[in-house]
Amino acid sequence: MRISGGTARGITLRVPKGDRVRPATDGMRQAVFSSLGWRVEGARFLDLFAGSGAYGLEALSRGASGGVFVEKDAEAIGCIRHNLAAVCRSLGRTLDGLEIRKVDAGRPSFFAGIRQEGLPADLVFVDPPYELIGSIAPILFEGLLPGNGSEKAPMVAFEMPGETLFEPAGWRCVRRLGKGRRQPTVAFFEAVRP
Repeated sequence: MRISGGTARGITLRVPKGDRVRPATDGMRQAVFSSLGWRVEGARFLDLFAGSGAYGLEALSRGASGGVFVEKDAEAIGCIRHNLAAVCRSLGRTLDGLEIRKVDAGRPSFFAGIRQEGLPADLVFVDPPYELIGSIAPILFEGLLPGNGSEKAPMVAFEMPGETLFEPAGWRCVRRLGKGRRQPTVAFFEAVRP
């Protein structure tokens, strides 16, 4: 598995052993970032259920200014640290503006903390264990809605199996990549403006 585009293109990513994570394929990440286009340059991101950190690292390689990787598995966090150091070396940048948090992104308390901090994110990448999507999606989308009219909601790229459909309150799906039952797809969500 490698970074598929941008300045750090070709950097090999370390992935946890076994079936702890299900890394996004290079092809899927290329399609996601082609769809995001101009939104990546200078953006801040949240990479939730980060695994190897592939989505956030791809964003950095393509010009994102920084962000937060959120993962609860210790081995996966070790892989993210290794991968982040390699990508930052390739980009000639420091770790300033980048953070790794050992937290369960599926807990409501995580989003309460994010709101309290006022942590800005322009892009949110979500690649959870598929069996948890039904329970975490409502929590996640409610937690990402702006708290008041002055905040801007992020673009959310949510990886899920092709047969999964949901319409979270306050959000609309603007595009979906991939198709087919039991095949990975990515749905892009934007907040609905009142």
